[in-house]
Amino acid sequence: MNFDLVKDVVGLLEQFETENKNSQYADTIEGFKSWVCHKESMTNDDETDTPNWEGKENGRSPESAISTLLVHLNRYAKTYSKSAISGSDFATQEDFIYLINLKAFGEMTKMELIKKNIQDKPVGMLIINRLIKQGWVHQQDSVEDKRTKLIQITDQGMEALENQMEKIRNATHIVAGNLNYSEKMELIRILNKLDQFHYPIFNQNIDSKDLINAVYQQYSFEKN
Repeated sequence: MNFDLVKDVVGLLEQFETENKNSQYADTIEGFKSWVCHKESMTNDDETDTPNWEGKENGRSPESAISTLLVHLNRYAKTYSKSAISGSDFATQEDFIYLINLKAFGEMTKMELIKKNIQDKPVGMLIINRLIKQGWVHQQDSVEDKRTKLIQITDQGMEALENQMEKIRNATHIVAGNLNYSEKMELIRILNKLDQFHYPIFNQNIDSKDLINAVYQQYSFEKN
């Protein structure tokens, strides 16, 4: 038996477990093989493939560029969403996003819906109350806990959503821009990885003044 090879494989498995804490890859041999293939492709990328970004020549970090570009993309998406609901009874894009989630996942508690949309409770409650007032969602007591309200989309909500769905789908197509299929799949993979990193942090409800310090205490940010 080649013990050096065994040691290398064990070391690679330890690295896999360390880097896969957010479960981006399945905790199986197939997940491990996918991770190895991705690491190898990253290693084999030529330095000439490194993209340029605004301010790079002046020492601007890739993290800064990523943060800014995500903000820009969010603002672009909001402009298209605003166009998609123009002339309708929807007040904001969050209104139809909440309805889409209720349609897709069924009834849930108010806090489950708010957390699914990555929003603070006061903002989320305003949106839910607005949807109730419109008659688009209905709330009722939970059978398991009378203190908890369950909400679900109504027929009127389904109709309001369906009336705007063509425009909403067109808006999402525009947001994806000129990406080809493989680029869309790679972007989804990367965004899922970021979402899986940030969502547990969001769910801790850490006070804003303590948030950055708390995250730095929990995670190690390697320079790469």
